[in-house]
Amino acid sequence: MAKVLVLYYSAFGHIETLANAVAEGARGAGAEVDVKRVPEPPRPAHHAQAGQSAPVAEIGDLASYDAIIVGTGTRFGRMSGPMASFLDQGGGLWAKGALNGKVGAAFTSTGTQHGGQETTLFSIITNLLHFGMVIVGLDYGFQGQMTTSEIVGGAPYGATTIAGGDGSRQPSAIELDGARYQGRRVAEVAQKLHG
Repeated sequence: MAKVLVLYYSAFGHIETLANAVAEGARGAGAEVDVKRVPEPPRPAHHAQAGQSAPVAEIGDLASYDAIIVGTGTRFGRMSGPMASFLDQGGGLWAKGALNGKVGAAFTSTGTQHGGQETTLFSIITNLLHFGMVIVGLDYGFQGQMTTSEIVGGAPYGATTIAGGDGSRQPSAIELDGARYQGRRVAEVAQKLHG
């Protein structure tokens, strides 16, 4: 059974919702899944969401998983500072090759449809590639990302949602299905590589 970590930072709750959907998909594929969040910065983002139930991760935790799925909201077209700061602590893991060959994936949220979803996913994926990880995106087996009948997040690089400029839009059914799909695919690939 593959061991999967869903690691996230969620200032407004959208990423936490996606993280739980990603975890649900990975569990559905038979993986053992933990959901953890990165520590809050000393001065949290305005409107930061309180009361998240996921435990806080430590950088050393990453080495004990077969797959790590990283999610964070977009900050000016790239990953948020709290997630970047957390991953920056992984130099020791990198030096030992502790994450080489493990499966990695990314998911994100933006305020608008063109708010940097793909560049944020790439900023996460870049870190994961430097750690030596094998990347799994949101492949086109998930047809929901192709719809034109409604505004919807999603990219071949990872699951996404659109929060709206004021944060009032919650992840749609299609976006949550995309997150579940990606979680399942990551767990399946991890099982094949490490099973």
